[in-house]
Amino acid sequence: MGFIADRIGQIAPAQTMAMSAKAAELRRAGKNVISLSQGEPDFHTPENIQAAAIRAMREGKTRYTEAAGIRELREAIVAKLKRDNGVDYPMDGVSVSVGAKQAIFAAFFATLNPGDEVIVPAPCWVSYPEIVKMATGMPIVVACDEAAGFKLTAAQLEASITPRTKWLMLNSPSNPTGAVYSAEELRTIAEVLRRHPHVWVLSDDIYEKLVYTGSPFVNILNVAPELQERTLIINGVSKVYSMTGWRIGYSAGPAALIRAMNLVQGQIVTSASSVSQYAAIEALNGDQSFVERSRSAFDERRKLVVKTLSDIPGLHSNEPEGAFYAFVGCHGVIGSRAPRGRLLENDQDFVMYLLEEANVAVVSGSGFLLSPYFRLSYAASLDDLNEALSRIRSACQNLETVSV
Repeated sequence: MGFIADRIGQIAPAQTMAMSAKAAELRRAGKNVISLSQGEPDFHTPENIQAAAIRAMREGKTRYTEAAGIRELREAIVAKLKRDNGVDYPMDGVSVSVGAKQAIFAAFFATLNPGDEVIVPAPCWVSYPEIVKMATGMPIVVACDEAAGFKLTAAQLEASITPRTKWLMLNSPSNPTGAVYSAEELRTIAEVLRRHPHVWVLSDDIYEKLVYTGSPFVNILNVAPELQERTLIINGVSKVYSMTGWRIGYSAGPAALIRAMNLVQGQIVTSASSVSQYAAIEALNGDQSFVERSRSAFDERRKLVVKTLSDIPGLHSNEPEGAFYAFVGCHGVIGSRAPRGRLLENDQDFVMYLLEEANVAVVSGSGFLLSPYFRLSYAASLDDLNEALSRIRSACQNLETVSV
């Protein structure tokens, strides 16, 4: 259709959203589909956070706010970064956005010129490369294999940097793999970055509270504080406080970059929801016991998923160290034939087989730029997980090996 801009044809749809939509469609048709495709906690937003939102509405705090967010929330963010992460930011170094995704978009839109490069370690969240392309940049995808824990090495980073490199994307704990960078791994990456002062770091810390290693979360600024003047931290309240629909993210970085991002934000969305911002203040400042309860619940589910998957023929999974995903290798089922005769040629075929035959929705690894894998979200009840894993086991056992 000639009316649509050419750049739209370069943007891939998010497979996470597409699979969730297919699962919903099958449910409407009467299928008992268990969806493990969406990166969304199944817990309700804590009562104290809901109460703060209701209080804000009753007090008439329902009007536009400044683009950067209300001062009280920015103060809470500054305090949180100091308390939890050991980094200091002034008020003009933080900004509130409509979810963390919008903050990433604003950062790239404000900084990328056509052809500027962004190093994206893969597997990666589905939106990273597409946002780069929307902002006229070029994603440089670096495959990080399972043997390296799905993490970028210093050697890979060094080899990927060119004069056009503007950003390095870091996401720890990782979506989709649950990989967590150690302090030593971040030190080796920081050493490379010191040699290339034109490269900035975008650190997506949205899963920082969901770490299961027994060690505290480490940000690159904890090991290389001198990089603060070229690092942007992205975070939010969605995953940790079960506030996905409230759409509150935030960013912290050099004031000049934050001003540019606020300019972009002001023209696109004006500001984040005022009511959601007051709820987010309570999330950051209020009772934090929910955080540990939910982390413990996710950890229990994680152990169940890893133990069960290890016994399913054709599948294997590294033990995720954070977030709430397992990135499952399905090498052993590729090339098999489904009971109805369909040959499973790749991970996309396999996840469609699981959806259509087992009524389980997961997302293919190709959507995260590494195959043959699939992402399984264990942000679901133990009952749903047990049933879904049982269905996956049966589906794999029903596959027929094809003789070569």
